[in-house]
Amino acid sequence: MKIKNTVALVTGANRGIGLAFAHELLARGARKVYVGARDAASVTQSGVQALRLDVNKPEDVAAAAAQASDVALVVNNAGIAQPGGFLAPDSEEVARRIFETNFFSMLRVSKAFAPILKANGGGALLNVLSVASWVNGGELAAYSASKSAAWSLTNALRHELAAQKTQVVALHMGYVDTDLTRGLDAPKSSPEEIVRRALDGLEAGLDEVLADELSLQVKRGMTATRPSYLPQPS
Repeated sequence: MKIKNTVALVTGANRGIGLAFAHELLARGARKVYVGARDAASVTQSGVQALRLDVNKPEDVAAAAAQASDVALVVNNAGIAQPGGFLAPDSEEVARRIFETNFFSMLRVSKAFAPILKANGGGALLNVLSVASWVNGGELAAYSASKSAAWSLTNALRHELAAQKTQVVALHMGYVDTDLTRGLDAPKSSPEEIVRRALDGLEAGLDEVLADELSLQVKRGMTATRPSYLPQPS
């Protein structure tokens, strides 16, 4: 789809990748950009329309869908993470909390806006995933599992929404320099770079965007003799 003159909604848009999406959508000529945040007052970017949207609250999602009935592009960006492995004492509680935001809320928003996208000509869903969709080293175990589930959700939605001509894009990348990765000592891409590549892919009609070298390497390694999702020899 083309971004110029379109109407978009970005969840989790008051900082990080979401904020970069809102800025770049405006720069590319979007006619209107709704930005969702738990606290609409925290949205300070000019030129956007702030929505109170806690994606974990069904009533907020329903209200956003009612208010933003002109949307043709939904960017499912809201997400959380917490370090730790599955053998940690609190791993079940952590996994439930992370899955609620990273999987169930993506499903909730997608279901709410699918009829709106259909009514507006099909449009697109762009789901912000991660290279962690494919590999799980245990450092961010629940986060990685939730992104794997979100990848599967994205793949299913692509099939389910094909008849209404909705483009469904999966965005994969490694570490990005945001609050979510603060304190992690690893190479990081800028949010702006990732978003530019994501929107280039959207406009090119891609189903999947591998937005950095790490995601390209891991995806290539999925079919290696020893696949990239298995522990690699030191």
